Amino acid sequence: MASVPLHYVDLRTFCYATEDDKRVEDALGTYLPDGFPIERAETEGFHGDRILVLSARVETADDVRVVLDRLRELPDLGTVDGELDDRVTENCEFYITLDKQAASRGEVARGDGLTLRAKVEAYPAKKEAAVENVRAVLAGEY
Repeated sequence: MASVPLHYVDLRTFCYATEDDKRVEDALGTYLPDGFPIERAETEGFHGDRILVLSARVETADDVRVVLDRLRELPDLGTVDGELDDRVTENCEFYITLDKQAASRGEVARGDGLTLRAKVEAYPAKKEAAVENVRAVLAGEY
């Protein structure tokens, strides 16, 4: 099987004091391989409220494929393909936000609440090459 042209994928979300930690962790887990470890860091909001930062870094090719397979379930994947010039940075990073509420139901959708950032492998390390690699990833050509 061909290698995945991503160095790693970071997923992150916040769990606010009004949210259930387990539900938010399950939402993040919607995009991760089964049993994948999720890091937890507690911080404090402006008014002293607790904010839990949940994150995971996926680095192995097999685990990255799991994340990408879920991402390709997006109903509006064609729209994402058309936005790649805006979603890939000059540092060869691909960003997309995902719906945390939908993910808590096990569904895949664009929206707010979860952030996915992928470091794209590109030689030479130019935005144009990274965009083409993300396009191939979204099409399942890896």
